[in-house]
Formats: sequence, structure tokens, C-alpha cells
Amino acid sequence: MIKIGILNLQGDVSEHFKMTKKAIKKLKIEAEAIKVKKKDEIRSCDALIISGGESTVIGKLMEKENIIETIKKEKIPIMGTCAGMILLAKETDHKQPLLGIIDMKVQRNAFGRQRESFEEKIKILGKEFNGIFIRAPAVTRTGPKVKILSKLNDKIIAVKQGKNIALAFHPELGNDTLLHEHFIKEVL
Repeated sequence: MIKIGILNLQGDVSEHFKMTKKAIKKLKIEAEAIKVKKKDEIRSCDALIISGGESTVIGKLMEKENIIETIKKEKIPIMGTCAGMILLAKETDHKQPLLGIIDMKVQRNAFGRQRESFEEKIKILGKEFNGIFIRAPAVTRTGPKVKILSKLNDKIIAVKQGKNIALAFHPELGNDTLLHEHFIKEVL
């Protein structure tokens, strides 16, 4: 049985937990979603989801708990959404702790502040998906091994490198399990 950990430090943890459970059920596989806070809990996971929230705070909490080094050492697939996208980057426009797992540079709040949040239909994985953007980042540079999965108004909003996926928007806030299912299939 595979374990998908949801990093339980800040953000849409409960929403990702519910969406991951829903995706597992739709895929009809033996897997479980668990909330994780400590490095030992992460070591027991086959994959990890890092949700939105405030990326600097999440990064500092990850540093404090030695989670950054654990994640780099374990090399498990990670899906990062919004703040999670920022944390997966090698570089950002703000000084903060980063995992540096995806060869990209990310601009925080690329679509504006909280009051400029919006929903927009996007194309991803060959399908239409309702993207929910809240203080959303965007990718401003990608390395040669990074695959661009989606753009919005010429801004890169979804990328993949290896089995790692970074999304600027919040798939956990909608009803469509497409992206959670896609990530779980990467782990199988």
C-alpha cells in the first residue's frame, strides 16, 4: 500500500487530504492519505503534497524541523500547490528557505495580492480544468529538464520535473480530482 503524505504545517491541508482520499477512491487502488508534520513521518511516505499557505513560514517551519534535508535525502515525488510551488523552486524573487527540487525560478504573487484572487478555466494534461488562483505565483524561468504543463496569459502556471509537479493554483479547492489522480499515478 502506498502512502501519500500531506505536509501538515500550514495551508489547505484538510482540503488536500480530502481530495487525495477522493482521488485514491476513484483510482481504486490500495493507498492511503496521511497528514505528516515530522521528518520521521515523511520518511514513511511514498510521496508528499505541499499545499498553499505562506511559503516563507512553511519554509522556516520545514527548516526548524529538519524536513528540508529529509525531503532532499528521501527523494520522494512531491506535488506543490501555490506556496508548495514556490518551495519546490531552485530560485524565487524573495529570500526564503527552498527545497530546490525543480529547476525553475518562481515569482511570488505574480497575479496580484489576495484581493486579486480569481478562477479561470485552464488547459492541463489535455483537459479543461478550473484553476483557483489565490495570491498565485508563476514560473519565470525553467531548466532544460522541466516540462511546462500549462500557461495562463503567457505565464507558466504548472510544471513537472521527473515525478515532481508544481502548480500555481489550488486544485484541492475544486471538485475535480484530475491533478491528484495524475500525481498518484506518478507514484504507483
